[in-house]
Amino acid sequence: MRVIDLTLKDLTQLIRDWQAAMFLLIMPIVFTLFFGFIFGGSGGEEDPRLPVGFLDQDGGSVLSAHLLDLLSASDAIRPVVLEDASLDEAEKQVNDNDLAAAVIVPAGYHDKVLAGEETPLTVIADANTAVGSTARYGVETGVARLLGAVQAARLVQGETADEAFLLQTLDDAIEAWREPPLKIAERQSTAIGEGEEETMESNPYAQSSPGMMVQFSIAGLLGAANILVIERQSKSLQRLLTTAISRVEIILGHFLAMFVMIFAQIFLLMGFGQIALGLDYLREPVATLLVVVTMSLWTASLGLLIGALAKTEDQVHAFALIPMFVLSGLGGAWMPLEFTGKTFQTVGHLLPTAWAMDGIQNIIMRGLGLESVLLPAGVMLAYAVVCFALAVWRFRFE
Repeated sequence: MRVIDLTLKDLTQLIRDWQAAMFLLIMPIVFTLFFGFIFGGSGGEEDPRLPVGFLDQDGGSVLSAHLLDLLSASDAIRPVVLEDASLDEAEKQVNDNDLAAAVIVPAGYHDKVLAGEETPLTVIADANTAVGSTARYGVETGVARLLGAVQAARLVQGETADEAFLLQTLDDAIEAWREPPLKIAERQSTAIGEGEEETMESNPYAQSSPGMMVQFSIAGLLGAANILVIERQSKSLQRLLTTAISRVEIILGHFLAMFVMIFAQIFLLMGFGQIALGLDYLREPVATLLVVVTMSLWTASLGLLIGALAKTEDQVHAFALIPMFVLSGLGGAWMPLEFTGKTFQTVGHLLPTAWAMDGIQNIIMRGLGLESVLLPAGVMLAYAVVCFALAVWRFRFE
């Protein structure tokens, strides 16, 4: 209960500060609209899906054609047919970041799969990057659907040896993936007028909304970290130790206040994006909640660390604003990391902000589900543990 009392005290102080409201809500919305306008004028009609090379060494077989169709229907990737290309050339295009990945259909794939032989495809992708792992996941989804359709067709065929019947049944199974009997109705925001066919992929705010959300969650730490500095300067922290509250409870109380503040900020900004900007953050509610919670944990841990290290209010501003600009700029909050080189992408994904962006955009842009946010959430949770441990180690009550 004492932890809750301290948390409520911090939150009350933050709510009374108009500057906190400015950094928490007003500025993120203004910058979201500004950057959205910039991205909107830079060609929103371009297909934003990750380009994946498709090298067919099976001579245009039925199964390779079906696989190409299934990959084309993906929300996350778009196949780029590599005609008269070699395996080395396909790998070079992936290494040069011209392609997010490449899939090679080997010779004899059609006959071997229909005969029941396990015939793996060659997928070239850098699994250590978000782009590569997302592209690989998109390819594996298409392959799984193809093999599932083949299995279904073979079950329907039964003991008959009519290959024409098998291929017709296979066509029907593949068509079922394109036109499923159960469809999910998509909710559009009131900002999208009737008859418009605006998608998440072409929405310019799909970059600026999560980007400013990530950036200003760090900026919002200014007020919360200042409270720690002021309490230390006024000897309030020392006087707290003379009461029934323990040192652990004091740290947890301040940390919980930061967590609640950031969680509420992100929740409100997502609500603005959902209602006013047409971004479907609620398409995968469990995945979205996981990203929001882990993002709030690592940001709150960073705020606690700033409050533990800073001795003056000027240092709070420096320790908060400098990391905000560095983490936002390198982590893809200002512009997609897919537009940068491989080195920049590698450096960016050393930072939690890049993983936060990946987690959110996997949901609202790439149409992926809970599995796609597990790695980003895990990375942010690891950063939260490290920052929290450092904050506790450096925390001083005097």
